[in-house]
Amino acid sequence: MRKIGEGKTKIVYKSPQRDQVLLKFKDDITALDGVKKDRIPGKGSINARLSAFLFKLLEAGGVPTHFLKAENSSTLRTVKLQMIPVEVVCRNVATGRLVKTYPFYRQGDRLKKPLVEFFLKDDRYHDPLLSEEHMKVFGLASLGEIKAMKQITLKANRVLKGFLKRKGLRLVDFKLEFGRDPEGKLRVGDELNLDSMRLWSLKTGLSLDKDVYRRGGSLEEVAKVYRETYKIIMGEEP
Repeated sequence: MRKIGEGKTKIVYKSPQRDQVLLKFKDDITALDGVKKDRIPGKGSINARLSAFLFKLLEAGGVPTHFLKAENSSTLRTVKLQMIPVEVVCRNVATGRLVKTYPFYRQGDRLKKPLVEFFLKDDRYHDPLLSEEHMKVFGLASLGEIKAMKQITLKANRVLKGFLKRKGLRLVDFKLEFGRDPEGKLRVGDELNLDSMRLWSLKTGLSLDKDVYRRGGSLEEVAKVYRETYKIIMGEEP
């Protein structure tokens, strides 16, 4: 397979099928815009299988994604997208950047309604916040695409919140990325797993996601959290 791109945690390979690519998940884990980096054996497989499962869940709920099928435990076959360099974050509970940047919430406050934010995907500039006007002026997305990304994100939030609540998990926030398929249709791309969601246990309030790594947890602790959360969501051992 010919590599056509590589990020911090994934490699994109060309597929023999036109308009498709293969997305391989690495065992790398990063934080602080890639400054902090380690490797956890098996993490790539956990995140790939969770992404496949959650993308199928979104598709069943009417959310268009790039997912086609799982090639193996760590590789997904997906529609080839022209990615929009914007991260779309949906917040249900105040934490992270929201409480560090603004004085309106305390850690753990529930938001009256989901908050959708846009950030430029660029580690060099620490993913700055974008207004809708920024996105139009910079040529990142059209007005129709901006509206569609918000609507799709809110629909994804409803689907994920309901499912995860039944599993005993609170969906605190999550990140989506979007791209245009060969017909120009917007689809959710990239990934959806423990690297891109904050999940808290409804019973204990503990973080069950990458925040354990961000906050300095040992690699053994992080690996244990990923395995345990996978089991909660999937109902099987990783």
